[in-house]
Order: sequence, then C-alpha cells, then structure tokens
Amino acid sequence: MAIDWGQEEGVRIGDRQAERRQSTRRRILEAAVQVFAERGYHDAAVDDIVRASGTSKGAVYFHFPNKQGIFLALVEFLANQLIERMDSAIASEKGGIAKVEAALRTVLEAFASHRSLARILLIEVVGLGRGLDPKLFALRARLTDAIRRHLDRAVADGAIPPQDTEAAARVWLGAINEVVTRWLYAEGSESLERWLPSLRLLLLRSVGYPVDADGETGRQGHGVTRGRGDEETDAGVGGPAGPSVDAAWSALSPSFSRGEKGPSGSEVNR
Repeated sequence: MAIDWGQEEGVRIGDRQAERRQSTRRRILEAAVQVFAERGYHDAAVDDIVRASGTSKGAVYFHFPNKQGIFLALVEFLANQLIERMDSAIASEKGGIAKVEAALRTVLEAFASHRSLARILLIEVVGLGRGLDPKLFALRARLTDAIRRHLDRAVADGAIPPQDTEAAARVWLGAINEVVTRWLYAEGSESLERWLPSLRLLLLRSVGYPVDADGETGRQGHGVTRGRGDEETDAGVGGPAGPSVDAAWSALSPSFSRGEKGPSGSEVNR
C-alpha cells in the first residue's frame, strides 16, 4: 500500500498538477529519510536531499521552507505512522495487558525492520532546538498516554494491582527508548528482537503482573485476581508473536526497507 504523505490545502484530488506536486513532495520526504538517517541532521544539506530525490532545489523550497521544515514534516509523519500501526495492533487484542504487550511488540518489530526510521525518531530528533522539542514532547506524550490507558484497563480488569499508571507508563517508555537507542549505537548485527522477551518480562513484573522466569503469564498464587479481559486472551499474552512488522508498517514503501537504497533504487551519497 502506497504512503499517503498528506495533501496540500485547497488542492482538488483530480487535478493533474496537484498530483504531480504530491508526487514530488513524496519523493523529497522519501529521500530525506535516507539522507537524515545516514548523514545525521546537522551534516545533511538540502542539496543532498535534492540529489537523492532527483528533484530540483526550487521544487524542495516550493514544498518546504528549509531543512528544518523537511525534518519536521518527516518526524510528524513517521510518528503518526508508528502510532497508527500500534493502535491497529492493539485493536485486535482483548484485555489491558494483552493490548500493552501488542504495542510493545509492534514498536520493537517496526524499529528492528526500519533502522533508519528509528534513528530519525530516537536520535536525530533529540536536542535540535525549540522547533523540534514540542513535536518530540507531543510524540512521547501520545505514546505514554496509550500505555497508561491500557494499564488502567488492566487495573480495572483486576489483572494488576492499583498503582500510578502514569508513572508506570513513563517507565515503560523510557525502558523501550533505552533498549532501542543502545541497539542503534551498537556495532555489528545485534538483533533488537532478542531483547523483547527480557524486556517484556521486566515490564510486566514492574506493574505486578504474574509472570514466571520462563515468561509464562497468568500463574496462580501471585496475589492478583485476573479479570475477564485477560482470561479471554491466554493465547495472546505470551503466546503468538502478534502482528509482524510488515503488518505494523504496511504503509511504508519498499524504499524504506532497512535504509539501504534511495527512492530511485540508487545508493544514497554519504
């Protein structure tokens, strides 16, 4: 499925000129993913994006005011895509714990398969000034809120004891950020997915959910009464792997795969 990078205001869908503008905008943003991921924000230049997209400097400045404008649009789109895919994975699960587990799987699998996107959202976006800080804060707030809501559901179900779910959600998000960031900086071919079982075990235990050393959930004798929502999802909690990254980020084009090629299939200049 093709990416919908959004339409400009006041544009009629059937207008051929508008379609060409949208195609150009999409090419610029696709190229920007590769350039920012490989060069970093500070070392990347608008000319690099122009070359990688096969467009012109005039075309780039028609759609975006400057390099920061390109980066802001890119971060906002990628964040929305991640949250939408996460929400989609959560929707098919029943019970608060099953939902937060689905969210954890989806985020890690998405980042594992699209390292360049993870680098943009977690590394390049940090410390770039007032223009980007509000968007980064808003993204983290949305992710924290999603986790908190499902932890609240788990408390209501009786799956975990009453607690400060806002604090717990921030701890979960911080742990995910740390694991993914260290993986991005790691040398070699370390697999991000290998961290999922341990991270899952630690996070579930942190909120008082009964999990044994083998990662099995729902054991008796842990002093927690399980709710109906979790009884319906024994197979899902700690069971099937859930949505694959292809399902999670199916809207991403093939040119995004592992950040190796530019939108035209050619190597992006380093």
